[in-house]
Amino acid sequence: MHVISDVVSQLFEWIQSLGYIGIMIGLMIEVIPSEIVLAYGGYLVHLGEINFFGAVLFGTIGGVVAQIFVYWIGRYGGRPVLERYGKYILIKKHHIDHAEAWFEKYGTGVIFTARFIPVVRHAISVPAGISRMPIWRFIMLTTLAVIPWSVLFVYLGMTLGENWENIDETAAAYTHEIIIGAIALIVVYFLFKWLQSKKKRGNAA
Repeated sequence: MHVISDVVSQLFEWIQSLGYIGIMIGLMIEVIPSEIVLAYGGYLVHLGEINFFGAVLFGTIGGVVAQIFVYWIGRYGGRPVLERYGKYILIKKHHIDHAEAWFEKYGTGVIFTARFIPVVRHAISVPAGISRMPIWRFIMLTTLAVIPWSVLFVYLGMTLGENWENIDETAAAYTHEIIIGAIALIVVYFLFKWLQSKKKRGNAA
């Protein structure tokens, strides 16, 4: 565990030395959970080494690129590749199981809301790639979801300052409300799709 701690510490030093680019790459490779990288970015804002807008911008770019990478693996490698190598990018089999169930139930629109749901958000790009969802739509919905996520964690990291490592405890209250909101949006989206299909069946009759 001490070795792992040293490696993580070195990664943070590396991110700090690269500034904005370090945040972007840290999110792209996802060796460390995105929330922690973003919170650390907020801490760097607190130190005055980078600014808030830049941290959010490069955090968003890195987060979106990371998901495009997973999308392409799902599209060209399929589930077997993700099950075998997904652990290296923090995606496990049960993440994929939940993501596929959500995607099958709610369709492509879930790409936005699922980004805020634990477990599902880590792997929702997999079924999107497997189903060959249009890349432009995937990027648009992913970006719209990553922006507020980046803003939240960079802001919390900035306000926590030296205590940025307590991000999990501080963010819990915020993420709980976000999850409830995301689920509410999914319910609304599902009802909309159901009413739309019902109307089409009525017109066909």
